[in-house]
Amino acid sequence: MPAGPQAAVLFELWIAMLVVCVVVFLAVMAALAAGIWRASPATDTTAPDLASHPRIESRLRRVVGYALAASTLLLFALLVASFMTDRAIARLPLGDAVHIDLIGHQFWWEARYEPTDPTLTFTTANELHVPVGQPVLLTLRADDVIHSFWVPSLHGKKDLIPGRESTFAFRADKTGVYRGQCAEFCGYQHAHMTLYVIADEPAQYDEWVRRQRQPAAVPATDEQRRGRDLVVETTCGMCHAIAGTMAQGRRAPDLTHVASRLTLGAGIVANNGDTRTSWIANAQKIKPGVNMPPLALPREDLAAISAYLGTLR
Repeated sequence: MPAGPQAAVLFELWIAMLVVCVVVFLAVMAALAAGIWRASPATDTTAPDLASHPRIESRLRRVVGYALAASTLLLFALLVASFMTDRAIARLPLGDAVHIDLIGHQFWWEARYEPTDPTLTFTTANELHVPVGQPVLLTLRADDVIHSFWVPSLHGKKDLIPGRESTFAFRADKTGVYRGQCAEFCGYQHAHMTLYVIADEPAQYDEWVRRQRQPAAVPATDEQRRGRDLVVETTCGMCHAIAGTMAQGRRAPDLTHVASRLTLGAGIVANNGDTRTSWIANAQKIKPGVNMPPLALPREDLAAISAYLGTLR
């Protein structure tokens, strides 16, 4: 169900179009059934009726004319409704909007909050936290191929095109978790390129932002410290970034607060210790085609990395 003003007007338009289409379909089926019911039975030897029937033909011409006029009026009404819906969508005030750069990659989403202010910006992946009742202005970009951002409960879809920036505004009026999806085929794992929009109360959102701006947690145990060192020393740090460490890669999701996210792999598995270990060991087994090679390390090293990442909330 709609959770924002744009989704609400789109839902109303969809209901109107559904009602019109159902009425037209039933009318056509009724006319077809009446014609079949009233048709005279015929056999192979029945001679064709070529005689003129002026009264019947005149009545049928009037029926066809009325149907044509009604169809034209209905189509015009839907055109006007679509125009009014478009205007309603564009009227969202943006005075105090949250600004986010959203970048589509194969096959994950990168979100940079408040990108114009280096003192406030931070990066996350595959989830958007937004405050209820406050507009959000997305700047959309694609890093590789065409993607499409679509969260049905909040708005329609918008394409992300390589080499081109576009903007997209929405507002969530109800707290909750809303599933989004890449809606443009982008490769092997297109169907598993999910994004979640988490609409929080303003106080909860402010607290989430405060935590996201903090550097990564300092490991407290020997296992966690060994996990941190392995992340920095192996290929992990070449692609991933963790604020406050030497891992400063930019080719894969930022892991500074990865343990606070609902899922791994853009929605493909829940985020817990077991799935983290399996994902680190061989992401290809879970999500074939993802741009993350297997990590050939002993089981205890994989467990140490998973334990360290589990502290990054």
